[in-house]
Order: sequence, then structure tokens, then C-alpha cells
Amino acid sequence: MTLFDGILLAFLLICAVSVSVTRNLLASVIIFMGFSLIMSVIWLTLEAPDLAITEAAVGAGVTGLLFFATLKKIHAIKAENGKPDSGAPEEDGNRDEK
Repeated sequence: MTLFDGILLAFLLICAVSVSVTRNLLASVIIFMGFSLIMSVIWLTLEAPDLAITEAAVGAGVTGLLFFATLKKIHAIKAENGKPDSGAPEEDGNRDEK
């Protein structure tokens, strides 16, 4: 095993542990995407470019997008103004009382 392979293995283990320990869901998804990209590089070092392309496209690309969409649906990602995006129009205090 070369030094480069050892570094990739160390980063892979760090990503795997930190995904399971992190309490922030958005950070966990980003770390998972990094895990997938590291796996893609490992597949390249193992001379399996077809698996590397598939890992990068499905693992980091499609799965990452699906996780981001899920976090948006469950309101785990906050809107730009700092409030959770509920999808409903915001209510203001200026209602006409009837």
C-alpha cells in the first residue's frame, strides 16, 4: 500500500465516523458526498474507471441531490432569512380584525 492509498483510507474512515457522529443533517449530507468522492478516487486507484464514474455520479451527485431535497421537504434547511422555510406565506401582525 502506498502513502497515497493510506491517506485516502484515513480520509475515508474519518468521513465514515463523522457522518454517523454529526448531529447537523446538512453537514452530514455534505460529509457523505465527500465520502463518495473519496471512494471514487479509490476506485480509480484500483483501475476501475467505470465504478469510479458510477460512484461519483450516483453517490455524490444523485444521492446528494435527493438528500438535499429531503432536507428541504422536512424543513431542516433554513431559508435565506434565517427562518425555516415552511412554504406557506408569512403572516404579519397587520391583520384586519372582524
